[in-house]
Amino acid sequence: MLLENEAALRLIFFIGVLVIVALWEAIRPKRPRHITRAVRWTRNLLLVLINSVLVRLIVPITATGAAIFAVQNGIGLFNQLSLPFVVTVILSVLLLDLLIYGQHVVFHYVPMLWRLHKIHHIDQEIDVTTGLRFHPLEIILSIGVKCAGVIALGVPVAAVVIFEILLNGMAMFNHGNIRLPKALDKILRLFVVTPDMHRVHHSVIPQEFNSNFGFNMPWWDRIFGTYRAQPGKGHDQMEIGLVDYRDDHKTGLWALMIIPFLRQKKDGV
Repeated sequence: MLLENEAALRLIFFIGVLVIVALWEAIRPKRPRHITRAVRWTRNLLLVLINSVLVRLIVPITATGAAIFAVQNGIGLFNQLSLPFVVTVILSVLLLDLLIYGQHVVFHYVPMLWRLHKIHHIDQEIDVTTGLRFHPLEIILSIGVKCAGVIALGVPVAAVVIFEILLNGMAMFNHGNIRLPKALDKILRLFVVTPDMHRVHHSVIPQEFNSNFGFNMPWWDRIFGTYRAQPGKGHDQMEIGLVDYRDDHKTGLWALMIIPFLRQKKDGV
């Protein structure tokens, strides 16, 4: 039943979180906008559309398909263990989140992968659509990493669906330009990555954008020493983006597609 409704569930959660966070940004923004939504949203959402089309045309398997393959063939760690189903699902979601955390770190420190990932960081403002803004090749590589992880772990289909919904929804939430009371943020970031926590990751300062790599759970950053509580200049004064890409007029949709293949600067990585 869950598999049959996977596409509908993901779409419902996607639209729901997008609308809620967008309204929240309009009503109670954390930072003022300097670039119009029409410009940024058109660019970012067109990139989402391109990614969706290319993935359907190029990628032969999804993470859900990988889970089905693993179950049918008895492949993977959890298919060799006799754990309660709920425990397997919880452990699967946690381990997949750790995998994505590790992938994110690697994409920052391996130059060829940073070429792709920097498209996410070039955005000079951060809002709900930034959480969806990735180069198509990064999306394809990420799907490959997830599929490999799903097969190696023997992740159940239900866990994959839950994880994909969480990852997508949390990426939009923690990129949101939304204001949370400090006391609430302090409590929430014990359990999830909050917008204030993740915003540090989009600072122009290398020591800051090389921190807070988590998307869902905040624990990995604390465990592996990549956690940074606040930006040095504060959230109101911090600069978003990358130093070498400050001209918004030169980072349109076509530029975002070809930047990874142009001569690269170090970007402070």
